[in-house]
Amino acid sequence: MEPGALEPTRVTTLELFFDLVFVFTITQLTAVLYHAPSLRSLAQVVLMLGVIWWMYGGYAWMTNAVSAHTAIRRLLLLGGMGGYFVLALSIPHAFSSSGLAFGLAYLLVVGVHSTLFARASSATVTSAILRLTPFNVASALVVVAGGAVGGTAQYVLWALAFVFEWLTPFARKPSGFAIGAAHFVERHGLVVLVAIGESVVAIGIGASHLPVDAALVAVAGLGLALSACLWWLYFGGDDTRAERALGALPPVERAWAALVGFGYWHIPMLLGIVTVAAAERSAFGDPFAALGWKRAALLGGGLAVFLAGDVLFRLALGIGRPAVRTAAAALAVATVPLGAEVSPAAQTGALVLLLVAAIVAETRGPAAVPETA
Repeated sequence: MEPGALEPTRVTTLELFFDLVFVFTITQLTAVLYHAPSLRSLAQVVLMLGVIWWMYGGYAWMTNAVSAHTAIRRLLLLGGMGGYFVLALSIPHAFSSSGLAFGLAYLLVVGVHSTLFARASSATVTSAILRLTPFNVASALVVVAGGAVGGTAQYVLWALAFVFEWLTPFARKPSGFAIGAAHFVERHGLVVLVAIGESVVAIGIGASHLPVDAALVAVAGLGLALSACLWWLYFGGDDTRAERALGALPPVERAWAALVGFGYWHIPMLLGIVTVAAAERSAFGDPFAALGWKRAALLGGGLAVFLAGDVLFRLALGIGRPAVRTAAAALAVATVPLGAEVSPAAQTGALVLLLVAAIVAETRGPAAVPETA
């Protein structure tokens, strides 16, 4: 950070408000998988999440460098929130009737982001975003074109936008961007926390028509325990270690580690949360009947994807060893037959036991890694 540059040290209430709007997109992606648990729906969710998360990351980087302390900046950020809200509203039918609305809202999100980022007090940051803006605008226009034409071309164009965005850093290295570790880690942690809360909401929605008896309390407790395990895996010390590891890196290396750890590897983590929430919403409608293979795969496979992303995130920042969580990811997939043929309650119970065992093993075993001094 250049002398005199203003580095936000804590997440503001306006940023948290932005994140609450953003998490509505997570709810909408969950609904897509809930209503149609298929490979086609999964592909749609992956494509939408990929481009959405790219720009969420862009806003996290932007607010890390630009303080929204004036009325104009606050209004611009609220405009970006409006774009995200319209984008989220269009998600359920983005591949049928509302693809163009999705694309135009996405273009607005990109435009507001570039406008705000260009107001950074650091000349090097301003120069860096001006070099990146044409890439972001180009990918947004591809998303608009895909939403306009629909059909197979939409899948192809949105896939191109996804790949183009996430390969951009290899063409335009994130040099020039200054990362404040404390703010950056807190910002991403908050959005993951609220996303995990989506799985709790999914349980409540799924079980809302059932009588509140001992069986429901027990099953709901299992669902809440699974969400608590997800929280523990991410926040049980790794967030503190991540902040220290990120802050200890030189500026250029810090920017790259931030991109890889909090950009690339948070995609599978969020995708895992979405798929788990979609499965839980169905599962807790009838927790003692066989769930079926598709939804059981969403539950076990979603948890495995979350764990895989978490392992890669920790490796990117050098804050953990992969053995225990890698094994847990493989074993999570092994629970799919339990949910498909027995019940989601049985599968959820098995997943909770698996994660508790993994957490205990990391605490007591050689996989435990002390915090960086």
